[in-house]
Formats: sequence, structure tokens, C-alpha cells
Amino acid sequence: MGVYLVSVDAQEWFGHEEGGHGDTASALNDELGRRGLPPYLPTQSAARSGGWFEEKASPSMAGFAALCRAHLTPAEEGTLLGWTVLVPVSLDREVELPIGGAYADETLIAGAPQVLALAERLAHVLDLPLDAIPETGGDLEMTNWFLDGGASAAATARPGPWADDQEAAFYTAMYLRAARYALRHGCPMTWS
Repeated sequence: MGVYLVSVDAQEWFGHEEGGHGDTASALNDELGRRGLPPYLPTQSAARSGGWFEEKASPSMAGFAALCRAHLTPAEEGTLLGWTVLVPVSLDREVELPIGGAYADETLIAGAPQVLALAERLAHVLDLPLDAIPETGGDLEMTNWFLDGGASAAATARPGPWADDQEAAFYTAMYLRAARYALRHGCPMTWS
């Protein structure tokens, strides 16, 4: 059991069956139209892109929340932590939709470029060794690296602020990798 951050393929994004996001997709495109922006259409499915994103939010978030409070404004913290859906579209402000989901009564959609910029700032503060952290391709690669010893070994070889709070480092890397994945593959991300 747990909460997972996952990519959503085009078929699932537009789907109206159980697990589909068709209502959210339609409502988002209506709001983008009101803002004078083009509709958001996912560019590929997970099968065509050769993988998917799936990471488990299991470590404590206390250190990450403290890191956010110390280095982000309250509005920036809300942008980074408040979303329920992340899309590869630049949004000057989040999109609130009265559509409930698995973990919230409403849907809050954030833009991946904005989330990426904030996560990169935190990664810089932590001196996060992104070259050592696995790129996620599904199957909890990054989660396992942090929880099963890879991060501890890397911390011995490459000490720094990230090694002092590996739970904060995990969430920083997860948000950063999720935003990059969304932008690279043109797909939304959500909590499942």
C-alpha cells in the first residue's frame, strides 16, 4: 500500500472508464481556452515512449517540507507540493477544478515547467548528485535506490547536504524527475 506518483498515457488521460481522467482533461482544456492557451493533448503513450514513471511516496516528508519552507515562498511551496495533476504545459497559475480524485475533493493542476524550476532550486541547495540517482523508467527505480542502499553508498562516496537528509533528497529528486519526465514525454503525472 502507499501513494504512487505515476505517468498517465494518452488513452488513460482521455478515458472515461474507471481510472480514466477524461473529465479532468476536458475541464482543463476548457480552462486553457479561457486563458487564451491551446488545449493540452498528450503527445505519446507510455508504450510508445518505452516506459512509464512510477515512484512510491513512502519516506517521511518532514525534512522535505522543512527544506521547502526554508527556501521557497509560501506560493512557491504551494505550487510544488499542492498539485494533484502535473501537465507539461507552462501555467502562470494553477488550474483548480471541482473534480474529486483518489486523494482530494478537487483537482489542482500545475505546470511541469514551474514545478521543475522549483525542484531544481532545491536540488541545488542540497547539491543533489543527479548523475548518481537513477532516471526513472518505471518499476520504482529511484525509490528502490534510496531505500535499498544505493543512496547510502553514494552518500559515503559523495557526501554533502543531500546525504544529511536522504528523505528530503528523495522527494526533491522525485519532484524534479517527475517534472522532467512529463516534459520529455509530453504526458501528465498524477498520484495514484
